[in-house]
Amino acid sequence: MKTLRIRVCLFMCFLISISVFSQEAEGNAAQANNPLANMTALNFHDYYMPKLSNAPDDAYMNTAWVRFAKPLSGGKLLLRVSTPISTIGLPEVNGNVKTLNGLGDMNAFMSYNFVSNPTTTMGAGPLITAPTSTNQALGTGKWQAGFAFVAFFAKSPIFQYGALVTWQTSFAGQSDRESTNNAAFQPFYFWQLGKGLYLRGAPIWYFDIKNDAYSVPIALGIGKVIKLNDTMINCFIEPQYSMLTAGTQPIFQVFTGINLQFM
Repeated sequence: MKTLRIRVCLFMCFLISISVFSQEAEGNAAQANNPLANMTALNFHDYYMPKLSNAPDDAYMNTAWVRFAKPLSGGKLLLRVSTPISTIGLPEVNGNVKTLNGLGDMNAFMSYNFVSNPTTTMGAGPLITAPTSTNQALGTGKWQAGFAFVAFFAKSPIFQYGALVTWQTSFAGQSDRESTNNAAFQPFYFWQLGKGLYLRGAPIWYFDIKNDAYSVPIALGIGKVIKLNDTMINCFIEPQYSMLTAGTQPIFQVFTGINLQFM
């Protein structure tokens, strides 16, 4: 039901965009996908994973993320806090699918933007994850810390690109839970089609160094940027397919989202 509600919201957003699109929104379309933009942002993301590797056929996962970003010190710093709400579906012997729902592990990232101009933004800083999950299966039970680096290039009004690199490892938490050591590389790319419409991809290449597990997806989706008063609204849907997997990882997933930037 959570996934259905998000897709309904996306559909309504696209309908609104047809009637209220403005020329000003087109001019800001490139910066609407800048993760280091000097604007307060509230994002609602959802990953629906109906097919998992190394898992029963009927097993599935769904993770919804609520992300809040706030620029500080005139835009030199950016604080981003992310909260996951997860669902895991596990088939039972009797044929039913048992579902687990709850809060996952929250994380926060503070970026120092050492390059910030209209065409290039680069930032790096500490990353911390707290063991806030409400169910053992939805989190690690560990405090984790590491770093993140992000870059966004908008030298062309047609094509923008960048990447997010993260690494973190556990340093405290429940003693009976396994320690963690993981990294991720997220390339992102956006091709502007005009009138706020664009093609996109933002797959996350995930590497569980501790357990020698990984997922390397490719992605191609479509999005729409509109402006309502002082708010930029960015809606998108993006299918992703994993070329390489090891361990229990999504083989196919659908990434949908609504990003709000408050100007």
